[in-house]
Amino acid sequence: MRFTFVTLFEGLVRGYFGDSILKRGVEKGLLRYDFVNPRDYAKNRHKKVDDTAAGGGAGMVMMPQPLDDALAAVRAASAGAHIVFPSPVGKPFTQKDARRLAKMEHLVFVSGRYEGIDERVIERWADELFSIGDYVLTGGELPSLVMCDAVARLVPGVLGNAESLSAESFETPLLEAPMFTRPKSFHKLSIPSEYLKGNHSKINALKKRLALAKTKYFRPDLYLKFTQRDYDEKSLY
Repeated sequence: MRFTFVTLFEGLVRGYFGDSILKRGVEKGLLRYDFVNPRDYAKNRHKKVDDTAAGGGAGMVMMPQPLDDALAAVRAASAGAHIVFPSPVGKPFTQKDARRLAKMEHLVFVSGRYEGIDERVIERWADELFSIGDYVLTGGELPSLVMCDAVARLVPGVLGNAESLSAESFETPLLEAPMFTRPKSFHKLSIPSEYLKGNHSKINALKKRLALAKTKYFRPDLYLKFTQRDYDEKSLY
């Protein structure tokens, strides 16, 4: 799978591929990434990519021409590229979206800067807009990396143990059950005894009960959705 980052600050993104799971995905040939800098397409003398906002207001706005030409070049070279803009007006990005996007061959993440992007560029090129939360960041690079990470780990072969995906939070209606490792006791806190007895059917039943309790306590919104979807809670025991 190929990821293209349209950004003024390549260095903010590149380092994330230098370690851990994404690095191994690249080394295996399962993931590819590249960069496009809108500044390379600026036609003005000083390679400016921002201008004052029409109608007034504080801050600068990414001007349309450099970014528009950059995206035209991306689409010309890859007709099937799926162009994503991180945006506060976008729909909340979810695990369901990550699973769907993981089936695509080429994702393009467009990182805005300054006060934002000229709306006409978004109207011309956006295939989808996503938000990762109701807060303000200095640019689109972090949201792009968040989405890229969520998608990349779902590409077949990227994770060492693909079976781990099925039990993760947001892959099922409930949050993942609490996890533990050695030692048996830590600061007078012990691992649930059932985890240590080797009866996997009882362990799985306990994990499902704990997942239900954890979801009800930490994410009552997800618990409500779970109950409204007519899942049979008895099946968790």
